[in-house]
Amino acid sequence: MGKAWRQPDQARSSSGASGIPHTRQLAENLIAHAVQALQRGDEAILAQAATELTGEPGFATGAAPAEAARAGAATAGEPDFTATAGREWRGLVDRVLLGRLEGGVTVAWQRGWQPADLVRFTGRRLGRRHQRLAIDIIAAEMRAYSAATVEEPWREQLSALGAEVWWNGDGSFTGAWCGRENTDRATLITCALELSHLLGSLPRLARIGAPPGTPPNGRKSTARATETDQRMLGKVRALLAKAESTEFPEEAEALSARAQELMARYSIDHALLAAESGMGGEPAGRRIPVDHPYDSPKAVLLTVVAEANRCRAVWHRELGFSTVLGFPSDLAAVEMLFTSLLVQATTAMVHTGARKDACGRSRTRSFRHAFLNAYAARIGERLRGAAGEATTRAAAEADGKDLLPVLAARDRAVEEAVDTMFPNLTRGRARAVSNYEGWVAGRAAADLASLNGRSEVTGE
Repeated sequence: MGKAWRQPDQARSSSGASGIPHTRQLAENLIAHAVQALQRGDEAILAQAATELTGEPGFATGAAPAEAARAGAATAGEPDFTATAGREWRGLVDRVLLGRLEGGVTVAWQRGWQPADLVRFTGRRLGRRHQRLAIDIIAAEMRAYSAATVEEPWREQLSALGAEVWWNGDGSFTGAWCGRENTDRATLITCALELSHLLGSLPRLARIGAPPGTPPNGRKSTARATETDQRMLGKVRALLAKAESTEFPEEAEALSARAQELMARYSIDHALLAAESGMGGEPAGRRIPVDHPYDSPKAVLLTVVAEANRCRAVWHRELGFSTVLGFPSDLAAVEMLFTSLLVQATTAMVHTGARKDACGRSRTRSFRHAFLNAYAARIGERLRGAAGEATTRAAAEADGKDLLPVLAARDRAVEEAVDTMFPNLTRGRARAVSNYEGWVAGRAAADLASLNGRSEVTGE
């Protein structure tokens, strides 16, 4: 039998003439019980609490469902009584629930999460509707900070997510949100409770950058990309789009080796400039999604791309992303190249079609797993080779500048950042590959992939 949510005796006060209790404490208790029911997996208690919180007219909140029905029947001749109490109760629940969600987002920042991470993880665990609700709650929570206390990377993430307060005042949020989602209040309440439960269960992450609210003089300084860098990276994005859409493998192959050399040279130029100016900054970090399916070989691909570009990647399997650490110019290249290679690999993999064994059983999954593993392995070989050639050539052209100690110092800085942020890091073993055909096809596709991530960065 379901538990009846009854108001404690000390809370039996009313803010309206109806006599129906709707204190803030009761709302907070109901929400807490609902979140606890979610944690236990008790769907019956969750449904009952959600119904209480919905507070539809004719339902006396604070009583068991059967008692509420009797209360509604007893006051059938007094519509104003029920409507007034219902409005007051629903408004109170909305305020308490919105405040709880905003508080959960604040705690998420304190635990090292960033807006893009939180929204992506919400979608992964709960779905698109919850993801949109999370964006709205983030927008509401960010109102508490002055612009000067929010770092540029956070503002960029918020802009990319479209995290803006689009509703007219918090009192209208419920109606506006239900209208946008074409759903009812009960659905919103359930989504909000599930999101609250997720926020409360978030693990602590290694912090990347300062959370909002940190005064500018309390932040670590990191090298920012110049306007020239941004223009160059814009050209890279356009070039990668062409590489992804080309129908001629030979064209992609011709670009690949030269492209990674230029990427490495771009990194070297940044390193030398930083050493000469004494403004090298510190390694930074960013989190890059690594999604299902075939997340393991995708994580391997990101790792080899990162290592070839003087960065390090740490995969968080359960959270669906990797943390990549390196210097800012290198991080931008890693993310763009990984994204492009993943598009190219997926296109080539899907183009090969489905696979079946002699008995007609599907072997598509094992084929694709082997394909992506082989693709990552071969891409790693090509990237390391091209980067090594670029380093050798740059050292020969250094005009008396001692290049290798500069690069070694940057490598040490990145390794130290990894050790500091992840002191208990362990290396995992990749899953065995059981499909030879997929392995061969993956290596062949990697040989044809365009590695062009910085070919226009240097204008060459």
